[in-house]
Amino acid sequence: MSAARDFDRETQDVEGHRYAYDFDLDVLHKYMMRAFEPFFRPGRLPARTRQLPWRLHPAPDAVLRRHHLCRGLGRGNRGVAGAARRGVRFVQATFEGVALPECYATIVLTHVLEHLDDPVGVLARINAEWLAEGGRQLLACPNAIAPSRQIAVKIGLISHNTAVTEAERQHGHRCTYSLDTLERDASVAGLRVIHRSGVFFKALANFQWDALLKTDIVSPAYFDGCYALGQVYPDMCASIYLWPAAGWWTPS
Repeated sequence: MSAARDFDRETQDVEGHRYAYDFDLDVLHKYMMRAFEPFFRPGRLPARTRQLPWRLHPAPDAVLRRHHLCRGLGRGNRGVAGAARRGVRFVQATFEGVALPECYATIVLTHVLEHLDDPVGVLARINAEWLAEGGRQLLACPNAIAPSRQIAVKIGLISHNTAVTEAERQHGHRCTYSLDTLERDASVAGLRVIHRSGVFFKALANFQWDALLKTDIVSPAYFDGCYALGQVYPDMCASIYLWPAAGWWTPS
């Protein structure tokens, strides 16, 4: 369970695999924010840096990332000091045990659920305790059936699409979601899905994208094309996301 986990160690690179690739930080997060921005309510985190929580503008009230909730929760120490210098308030605790002092109009979970021992329980807590009436949350996870992952299965690098690899396990992954299983967990937690989609069509692995980013082979227009194609084929994207709402919520 969470008490036995070393969250700082889970954020470290392991042999042959980085915890965060340049593709994640410099490409995917940019398009993730483009996809999310229409859903945001006015927030209080206008700053920008390489890390996703600071890319938000206009920002949601709370951003639940792998090991921290900006204006809320932090499970690992790395990055907290730098964020504090930017005026972001952290409460360092586990998702399962934290007591937050307020509710939030918008909460974004980016690549969080796959790290949790009890993702349904955490979603239920957010729904019941942290989300303000009429509030919105967005759930984003790596996609089990992204083309890059399916190719890895075909060539024997991964046993099946939803497998948790050894490197992913060392980085704290507990499962690998597809759109149907992500929607299942949201539903079990008492949420009703309003919108579902994907971010960035992805046929290459992250390390391959990082190699390409050092060249002029791909252009910004090509990246835009991958993002646009992802709206047509959400199941083929690097990340999948849902906009779920509490069961009582109705669109205005």
